[in-house]
Amino acid sequence: MGEENLIEKFALLDKLRVDFSRGDIWLEESRMSLVHASAMGELRKALYEALGVTQTRRILVRAGYAAGQRDAEVAHKMLDSGDAMDVFRIGPELFSFEGNGRVEIVGSTIDWNAGIFRGEVVRTVSWEAESYIQQFGLSHEPVCWSLVGHASGYTSRFLRRYIEFREVECIGKGDSCCRLVGKPAEEWQQDGDCTDYFGASEPAFDKPKKVPSAPRLQASPSCSGQPDEPVGTSQAFRSALDQLRIAASGPINVLLQGETGVGKELFARWLHAKSDRANEPFVAVNCAAIPTDLIESELFGVQRGAYTGATMDRAGRFERAHKGTILLDEIGDLPLSAQVKLLRVLQNGEVDRLGDCKTTQVDVRVVAATNVDLMRAVEEGRFRPDLYYRLSPFTVTIPPLRERKSDIPILVASLIARFEKRYQKRLRGISDRAMDMLISHSFPGNVRELENLVERGVLVASPDTWIEVEHLFAGGRPPYSDGFRVDRRGQFCMETSPALQQAYDQLIETDLSLDAHERALFGLAMKRCSGNKTKAAQHLGLTRRQFTYKWKMMENREASGLPN
Repeated sequence: MGEENLIEKFALLDKLRVDFSRGDIWLEESRMSLVHASAMGELRKALYEALGVTQTRRILVRAGYAAGQRDAEVAHKMLDSGDAMDVFRIGPELFSFEGNGRVEIVGSTIDWNAGIFRGEVVRTVSWEAESYIQQFGLSHEPVCWSLVGHASGYTSRFLRRYIEFREVECIGKGDSCCRLVGKPAEEWQQDGDCTDYFGASEPAFDKPKKVPSAPRLQASPSCSGQPDEPVGTSQAFRSALDQLRIAASGPINVLLQGETGVGKELFARWLHAKSDRANEPFVAVNCAAIPTDLIESELFGVQRGAYTGATMDRAGRFERAHKGTILLDEIGDLPLSAQVKLLRVLQNGEVDRLGDCKTTQVDVRVVAATNVDLMRAVEEGRFRPDLYYRLSPFTVTIPPLRERKSDIPILVASLIARFEKRYQKRLRGISDRAMDMLISHSFPGNVRELENLVERGVLVASPDTWIEVEHLFAGGRPPYSDGFRVDRRGQFCMETSPALQQAYDQLIETDLSLDAHERALFGLAMKRCSGNKTKAAQHLGLTRRQFTYKWKMMENREASGLPN
């Protein structure tokens, strides 16, 4: 099957999107970057001068290997729509598609079941070789290390075992082309082996299976610390945690403020764990979840016979938290009658069980949490001012997730690691597109919402694959710009922009003619470019001569009184 047919059959161009408004380029779920080849040459030179040839080779082979693996994942998604060999040949097309030069498989023997590949790849144009020659002159050894890495990564991912490519001819050393030979890594002599460049932390591939199966690779990294601890590195997060660290050193009561789902209980548990009460009980109470007529007995306990059904003595939450910490979550929903008794506990450390005539002394550190404005509740008479001042000598505001976007990647990594254990599943991580959508999301439900999305993603994604956008959002993904598609001629399909589609729909509904639309568009271009026809022409994709001719025609029509 020819190159053009392959591209058409697998709709390769449909997988490329460009979003000018955000400055993004996407290939499937992977974020791409359009980089000057000369700049890459300068990077290569800087690496060579700073690290030497061995480390530079290691870095570039590893980078190429990772790119090859991601391209293999794009190809794997096409397995249901074509012959396995056709799908495999998409690899060189993707490599060329990404601006790396024309690559062709000139001969190969493949055993899909055994995971065996033996073959040759040829590239007639190489920016790597050209860059090396410009910087250093002709080399005595092959220099297309990214190409070696890409071919090895793509084929290894596809065949589910290490397939190593080596460059036997190279334009960089004066050959007419770059020729690579690939075969199972164990069949090569150790001299020149570069499998250790592919990723020292990766476990070996499993026993080869059929081509649709994905190789087991390293699980997604988790951040430092336990997954059930507050996680983040943003300034807003560090500020809140630093304040709690100060409070942890003493017995002071703490008020945690923040929207629903920001993790107030998690911060309270962290505060307890860092205090000198860490080995004592931590008791959490959701004041909004307990019926009003039971809240006092739950908090302060009950004596047998205090009311019908009270058949035994029962300690309240404060007694159970003796010498430890009690979290009073949703404190703003506490009824006024319970607020009076709570105030006494805070003032004197004394608890009266319902129906009991004696007082119990308790030593409890109180952490209150709320998502409402307690000062406003005080003004409205729903919350006692004296209790408010007792609860809030040290107030910490937990920032919402939308104000700590930089924490989302590390939170996601931590959550994936946690849910991988829960569902006994190993994943490769989260795709670039899915991560970008999470970062762009407003998260009205904060960290709790993120946790739910990631748990769904881990559950739905297949083992040894990436969590993608379709795995995250159960009710359909939130609004998100897909950008522009590229047609087979390499030109942008403007109709693929949602914003333009909406504009087209509105224009069709008007009574303006096509000439009038064109006149308005030319006029807008001239206005934005302050009357500069050259710049206006560039905005419209025209030469100055074409723009001037059409502009003059419009002016003549207008002067003659002809309708637009």
